[in-house]
Amino acid sequence: MKKTLFLVGTFSLGLLLAGCASDHVLHTTDGQTIVVQGKPKVDDDTGMITYKDIDGKEQQINRNQIKDMNSIN
Repeated sequence: MKKTLFLVGTFSLGLLLAGCASDHVLHTTDGQTIVVQGKPKVDDDTGMITYKDIDGKEQQINRNQIKDMNSIN
């Protein structure tokens, strides 16, 4: 029974870590670093980038305020 619980726990932890693999980091032109849940969405019409911050709140920032965007592996 203990082996089964250990295997289920290990498998669940692996899934949790795999789910976090798609987070991104945004570096702004004024030197801020923003950690983003998932991949940000870019609206080409408005020039805004929509993302979820680490608290899960949806935020927006203008594309020309972003210096670079990297995936966290």
